[in-house]
Amino acid sequence: MNKIRKGDQVIVLAGRDKGKRGVVALRKDDDHLLVDGVNMVKKHTKPNPMAGTTGGIVEKAMPIHQSNVAIYNAATGKADRVGVKLLADGKKVRVYKSNGEEIKAA
Repeated sequence: MNKIRKGDQVIVLAGRDKGKRGVVALRKDDDHLLVDGVNMVKKHTKPNPMAGTTGGIVEKAMPIHQSNVAIYNAATGKADRVGVKLLADGKKVRVYKSNGEEIKAA
């Protein structure tokens, strides 16, 4: 079970974007996430007349390692750790470690 999933609001813990918040747009692989507005880079693209694209400088988000982000707890207004709780019916749910509240699926 992934502790951070697509649609979760996260806060960056390390790197040049430390302190920024964003929503997870995509999980690239087991370890990397694509977060909206975080780890933005400028990419120089060539024009391609066959595809109808113009050249120039495009700003795009690059993947960030999941160890450098933490889930954002709106109740406390801070970053929080994620725990897993087993319900009575045998179902696993994600909970905030600080207050034990269940994390709502996006």
